[in-house]
Amino acid sequence: MRVILVFIFLIVQQVLTASYLLIPMDETQKNHLKAYGIAYWTLQNNIEISWLLNYRGGSFIAPYHREIEEECMIRGVSYQVIADFQAQKIFDEIARPDINMDRVKLEKAPKIAVYSPKNKLPWDDAVTLVLTYAEIPYDVIYDKEIVAGDLSKYDWLHLHHEDFTGQYGKFYGNYANTAWYQENKNQLEASASELGFAKVSELKKFVARSIKNYVARGGFLFAMCSATDTYDIALSAENVDICAPMFDGDPMDPDAQSKLDYSKTFAFKDFKISTNPMEYEYSDIDVTNYRKVPRDKDYFTLFDFSAKWDPVPTMLCQNHEKIIRGFMGQTTAFNEDLIKSGVLIMGELKAYNEARYIHGEFGKGTWTFYGGHDPADYQHYVGDPKTNLDLHPNSPGYRLILNNILFPAAKKKKMKT
Repeated sequence: MRVILVFIFLIVQQVLTASYLLIPMDETQKNHLKAYGIAYWTLQNNIEISWLLNYRGGSFIAPYHREIEEECMIRGVSYQVIADFQAQKIFDEIARPDINMDRVKLEKAPKIAVYSPKNKLPWDDAVTLVLTYAEIPYDVIYDKEIVAGDLSKYDWLHLHHEDFTGQYGKFYGNYANTAWYQENKNQLEASASELGFAKVSELKKFVARSIKNYVARGGFLFAMCSATDTYDIALSAENVDICAPMFDGDPMDPDAQSKLDYSKTFAFKDFKISTNPMEYEYSDIDVTNYRKVPRDKDYFTLFDFSAKWDPVPTMLCQNHEKIIRGFMGQTTAFNEDLIKSGVLIMGELKAYNEARYIHGEFGKGTWTFYGGHDPADYQHYVGDPKTNLDLHPNSPGYRLILNNILFPAAKKKKMKT
């Protein structure tokens, strides 16, 4: 009995003298995805927290608060309670100039918007799925809110796998006669008319320009799957009709290809658009239709960046694994030959000339494009069941999404250790 009492006393004494709570993000973490939710919750409650770049997979550390510890226990997130001298030892190691690590203070919980049709369920899109799983709050906005100017309310915007070209996802060839396709087309046409646009393609071009202005003013943009290449295509075709009659009721411009303006795009140049309405593809930016990567070799590698000199890409690439299993989508990966020279490639399958994860700056803001549909589902089809993230709590592919969600909290400011 006496031994038990001594043990309890020592545990209590450790907690009382401890000053920090460390959330490791290496292979010891039981639930990497929910750990990001803890970091976000901490910011929501105005508690200081720092991101330890390249330290044990990109760990988080905060002054000890019983409330954070309780949240970790409730959500099944691994943590360690450490004393002042232990935390200082970590900070000293990170501060060494020969060590590729840094400590970044996260300042506030970013207000998050997801650009998505209101009738979509959370599991229709990897980002809304993982936000829901990690318990990170977000608002769903769509064309009506953007036309109304509501983007200014948000720090971070995700683009659901949208088709910004106005071609209804290029699903015409396989699904034109299905009820869901017709319903989606009718809803978009009604919305465009209500908002004062003659065609859906014109509405989507307006939305694309509005998002570009949002980034220029300092917004953070993240897009996956077809919302990446179709967004740039829409920007390049601002004054060109690239839609066949079944999409907008009139012929496309026969000289559409030569009239594209690549100077208006974020990421891509010199691409050729698909003019075949029966083809399930938008352009040659995406490599899905001609890639010959065996599934057992479908991986991409994250780049290493200098934490002290390049904190932005370092934050975006934090992970417990550097080789990430690939996954397909309507837009799976980007042809590296068509990426602008100023774009930062953060993840690639070099042997096949594929970029999977790219980033850039525009005006005062940034954008990040991530190829593929669902990091935990190699080939997701229309109508497939939702992914159960309880089966993938340590998904390195999903971690890249959550890195982007926390990235605005740092505001690119580094904290001296």
